[in-house]
Amino acid sequence: MAIQKAPRHSRRAVPAARDPAARVRLVPAVAVVLLLLGACGGAPHGAASTAGDARSKGAAGAAGGAPSKLPEATTFTTVTGAPKDTAPGSATDGLVVHPDGPTPVLDRPGGRPVATLPAEQLGGPTWVPVVESSGPWRRVLLPSRPNGSSGWISGDGLSTARTPYTVRVELAKRRLTLFRSERRAGRWTVAIGAPATPTPRGRTFLLATLAPAKKTPSPLVLPLGTHSATLDTFGGGPGTVALHGWPDASVFGKAVTHGCIRVPKDALRTLSRVPLGSPVLITA
Repeated sequence: MAIQKAPRHSRRAVPAARDPAARVRLVPAVAVVLLLLGACGGAPHGAASTAGDARSKGAAGAAGGAPSKLPEATTFTTVTGAPKDTAPGSATDGLVVHPDGPTPVLDRPGGRPVATLPAEQLGGPTWVPVVESSGPWRRVLLPSRPNGSSGWISGDGLSTARTPYTVRVELAKRRLTLFRSERRAGRWTVAIGAPATPTPRGRTFLLATLAPAKKTPSPLVLPLGTHSATLDTFGGGPGTVALHGWPDASVFGKAVTHGCIRVPKDALRTLSRVPLGSPVLITA
C-alpha cells in the first residue's frame, strides 16, 4: 500500500505519537479514484439513484438510547434528520476534530442520534471542522448527503487541532484561493461544473487525500465533504465532489465538469499539503 505523509495540523491537545493526521493511508485501489473522477467527466455517469442508501453501514451500540443500527456518516451515505448548516457562507475558527472511535452524531446537544461518525474515511483518518460549540458539545460538518449536513458530537473521545488554512472557490470567476492565517497563500484559475452539473455552493471541507496505484487523469484526488446536487451517482460512485488535477490545461477557466474542481499542477501540489478537515467555501 502506498503511504505518504499527510498534511500536519497546527496541533492542540493531540499527542504527536497519536496524531491521526501524521500519516494518511492513500487508497491504492484505482477503482475508488476513478469513481471520484467520474464527477469530472473522467467516466460516464450512471442512472440516478438514492446515493449511499444501499451502501449505508450500520454502527451498533450507540449511546444515549440510540437505535441498534445507525448509518455511518461517510461520503457513501445519506443521513436523515441531520440539522442543516446554518451559516454555509461563513469561515470557521480553524478548530477541527478527529473521533478516536465510532462516535454518535446527534440532532442537537444531548438529543436524538441520527448517525455514527467513524474514525476513518476513505482509508484515512476522519477530520471534520467544528462550526459551533455548546458546552461540551461540538457541531461538525458531515461528509454525507444531503449537502450541508451537520451534527452534534460529544467533546469526549476527540482529538483536536487547529488548521490555519481556508480554501475559497469563486465559481463566477473560476478562481480558487488558498488562505493561510487569513493571508493569501496561492490563487489559481480552475475548471468548475458545467451549467447542467454545477459545482455545489456552500461550506464543506477537505475529506481525504487519495493516490491511485495506476495512472489516472490526476496523480492525487482530494475529495470534499459535498456531492453533486444534480446527479445522484456518476461513474458508479456516490457523486462526491473533489479537487484534482487535469492533463489538459485548456479546461482551466471553463465550466466543463460534472461538479468537480479541476486545478493546475502547482495548485494540486500545494493543496495536497493542506490538513484534512480544513474548511472549503464555495461561493457564486
